[in-house]
Amino acid sequence: MNPFHETATASHQMSRRHVLRGLGTMMSLPFLESFGGRALAATAAKAPAKAPLRAAWLYIPNGVNVKDWFPTGEGKNYELSATLKEIERHRNDFMVVSGLAQDKARSHGNGGGDHARATSTFLTGCMPKKTAGSDIQLGVSVDQIAAQKIGHLTRLPSLELSTDGQRSSGRCDSGYSCAYQFNLAWKNETMPMAPEMDPRLVFERLFGYGASGARGADGARRQRLQKSILDTVLAEAKSLQNKVSGNDRRKLDEYYSSVRDIELRIERAEKFTSTLPKDYPVPEGIPESYEEHIHMMFDLLALAFQTDTTRLCTFMLAHDGSNRSFPQIGVPDAHHYLSHHENDEQKLEKIAKIDRFYMRQFGYFLDKLKSIKEGEGNLLDNSMIVFGGGIGDGNRHNHDNLPILLAGHASGTWTPGRRVVLPGETPMTNLYLSMLDRLGVRAERVGDSTGVLDVS
Repeated sequence: MNPFHETATASHQMSRRHVLRGLGTMMSLPFLESFGGRALAATAAKAPAKAPLRAAWLYIPNGVNVKDWFPTGEGKNYELSATLKEIERHRNDFMVVSGLAQDKARSHGNGGGDHARATSTFLTGCMPKKTAGSDIQLGVSVDQIAAQKIGHLTRLPSLELSTDGQRSSGRCDSGYSCAYQFNLAWKNETMPMAPEMDPRLVFERLFGYGASGARGADGARRQRLQKSILDTVLAEAKSLQNKVSGNDRRKLDEYYSSVRDIELRIERAEKFTSTLPKDYPVPEGIPESYEEHIHMMFDLLALAFQTDTTRLCTFMLAHDGSNRSFPQIGVPDAHHYLSHHENDEQKLEKIAKIDRFYMRQFGYFLDKLKSIKEGEGNLLDNSMIVFGGGIGDGNRHNHDNLPILLAGHASGTWTPGRRVVLPGETPMTNLYLSMLDRLGVRAERVGDSTGVLDVS
């Protein structure tokens, strides 16, 4: 049996969507210049295949220290703030967009619940129905609008990640269902897309064990034999490496190394559980360190984009209202508690430390994307990354002038390296219409959008 699924054409052209199979494993390959619907013999004489465009939305909770987060000035000569200096090395790869708002996150007569509304409206632009029961109602999120149109082009239509757990029922913020507060992605008006926080389960989902959480007989067999996923495909990989260019052989070597590295890190995290009491509530595969957990999830996300396993991802670093503490950076206090700072300088400084922590994690992700070569550029060049949250100042719970960064070059259609200051109350969803347009997805509106935002 031919180990490679080739496009059935008279010229036996090789498809970009080759996969390596073995013991229930399916591995999508990174984007290779040697493929792209061209016969290998003609590759050198023709232009390389065009890389796909990806999009990710990364969420941070509870607002920010506005003074330390927002820069001054605008255009290319704006001055970085204390918080943004954490990613100064990437200045030419992101833009600051000020003036975006989420009107549907405001009360509109429904009283408290700003945290639930901030999270739920971030990607939908829709007003959540105030209920703690099963009759939740919201709207379709931008990632799922895109997934409905282009999800069939990849193995996974979309990927939903979190480092903060799952809750799709129960009462949370001021009478709102927990489903609103713990889910960014919504497939339809009543169905959130639950994110996965266990790196092991994300890894298994990416590489063919089936749906998240379903390991199956092959997964159990693999664990008993202590075999690496890569061990089942190395023979096929060697055959492939003889058919591609030198640049692609190096790219495959880097790809296999990155998969192996993630796999070993997950195994090390799982071994941690063996040293704990039996009743210690540590989920399998989740690192003890919050920072390492975030890094592992970012690595998996980068790998999913690199292999074109999916082109759409949402990642909730923490839900709005999160009371996580950060003793590792000298902040033992709960984040949500600190966000109600009442202009207390000590609390504001601690919030700034948390903001810088999250910004460093974002910088790690940008480093990762830029390290992955793709064509004449890198993975970040062919990505659109939204980083930010649905609250500006946590003390005021305001939903205007949100802290938003756009990273990547959107395949040359964005102009990063600048600050864009928009008129107040510009709907966040106008940005999403612009992103959908670049993804080739036609949509009349996203939630409360009023038109396409020009960020070219």
